[in-house]
Amino acid sequence: MKNSITSKKYSLWFVLVTTIFITSLITSNIISVKLVNIYGLILPAAVIIFPISYIVGDVLTEVYGYRITRRVIWLGFLSNLFAVTAIWLGGILPPAGFWDGQEAYQRILGYTPRILLASFAAYLVGEFANAFVLAKLKVATEGRWLWLRTISSTIVGQGLDSAVFITLAFLGTIPTAAIISTVVTQWLFKVGYETAATPLTYLVVNFLKRQEGLDTFDRETRFNPLLIKE
Repeated sequence: MKNSITSKKYSLWFVLVTTIFITSLITSNIISVKLVNIYGLILPAAVIIFPISYIVGDVLTEVYGYRITRRVIWLGFLSNLFAVTAIWLGGILPPAGFWDGQEAYQRILGYTPRILLASFAAYLVGEFANAFVLAKLKVATEGRWLWLRTISSTIVGQGLDSAVFITLAFLGTIPTAAIISTVVTQWLFKVGYETAATPLTYLVVNFLKRQEGLDTFDRETRFNPLLIKE
């Protein structure tokens, strides 16, 4: 197998995986406004789909490597920023006189600057940490024990994501104990989600490696998240 992508012609499979990554990210941000009760745990509805972005992130790093995943992470960030900007512009446009949904629009789709900042910061920190840990562990384990890499990277990435978002979004507005409890609850749920999805991750990774002829090891990669043109 080749060690990395050497051509700028990306395959249909890569485009599909990237599309799933970005779609899960944007969709989770939209549905996160709803709180759900899952076996007594109060969580945002986004927990049903947001962990998919981490699973797909694992697949990208495992097959295509950190350098390619870094670009996809930034592409996801820009796509999400575009979506948020469009939603915001839609909200400030004057509603038609006969349309009575403005209040509902603002309640469901409106974002406060603090929540947006927390969301963007958590996404970048969590996704880059996830990709970094998986890439480093792949080299350290010489490509063995995929389950160890995916679960370990999720523990770190999702832990940082939950901690950064909840802290930045709610520090000073809710008790510290509630912040800690919420971070731990979301973290454990997301890690459990990833663990349960491990068999599916194996199937997808093995399929893509065969289709792409790739099994990338980031032995000489520079892990600066800003080096998107490397």
